[in-house]
Amino acid sequence: MPPLFVTGGTGFLGSALVSRLARDGEEVVVLCRDPGRFVPPAPSVRPTQGDVTDLDTLRRGMAGCDRVIHAAAHVKMWDPIPGRFEAINVGGLRNLLRAAEERSIARIVYTSSFIALGPTDGAVGDEGWAPSPRILHNDYERTKAAADRLAREAAAAGAPLVILYPGVIYGPGPATQGNLVGKTVSDYLARRIPGILGAGDRRFCYAFAADVVQGHLQAMATARAGDRFILGGENLTLRQVLAEIERLTGIPAPTRRIPYAAGELVGRLQRWRAGLTGREPDITDEVVRIYRHEWAYSSLKAQRELGYTITPFARGMEETVRSLSAGRR
Repeated sequence: MPPLFVTGGTGFLGSALVSRLARDGEEVVVLCRDPGRFVPPAPSVRPTQGDVTDLDTLRRGMAGCDRVIHAAAHVKMWDPIPGRFEAINVGGLRNLLRAAEERSIARIVYTSSFIALGPTDGAVGDEGWAPSPRILHNDYERTKAAADRLAREAAAAGAPLVILYPGVIYGPGPATQGNLVGKTVSDYLARRIPGILGAGDRRFCYAFAADVVQGHLQAMATARAGDRFILGGENLTLRQVLAEIERLTGIPAPTRRIPYAAGELVGRLQRWRAGLTGREPDITDEVVRIYRHEWAYSSLKAQRELGYTITPFARGMEETVRSLSAGRR
């Protein structure tokens, strides 16, 4: 079987995807900005130098491949060069679709995000969710929503594309920008969480990384071109998440409440400071506004049509805490 081409293979989800593909006996080509820093998990995995913003490197990397997983994304709350969000999240997808068409790629699985679909406030969304009016809070959300529109248009025009929307991905794995829950757990273990934003009662959709990886493989094998699937898990509030970490660690969860207005003020000051110094902010006012909303989603379609399964949050978080606790020793 020809190799499978993967972008984003050095990220939190992407590295898990590549490792799983290698275990399954796949030959994998991983796009890397710096191949010298990439450690292949198996001899069947090889890096190729390139970047999703460079069409020629995508063309070269895909040579001889017949399938693509596009998991690359610019997952940050802030960037000193805001244009990177557009270049990577939207331009990168556009380049990949063009290179895939030129290389006659048979199947493309694109990793989008629940955030591309919008907040659900008081409801549980599905693949058809479209809040109106839609307010876009930061460059990441704006460009993921724009990339989703591009992907849907390409699929409608005949591209062999399947679109996946993972929830907040968590689980054992590297401490990358995309590993938001891992950072939260690490901060919790170090007692660095100052309090709970708002009432801590907004629901988010949490997805265990191994489930999301399996969902990608199921979509690659059985989904139809143009299909779209949410790969999520349990919809939980921040208070529920912290209560589970407290149960697992014995460390008391924070009880202090931080009003959203205070969080936005701190975030605005940090974003202003970041613009002056280049120092990454811990939080921004834009991200606080995202946390004012609910992002609860259902994976019933993926369960029904792909055979997608959901690991109970308690078990998945237990694995996550165990992995991060071991790394602290």
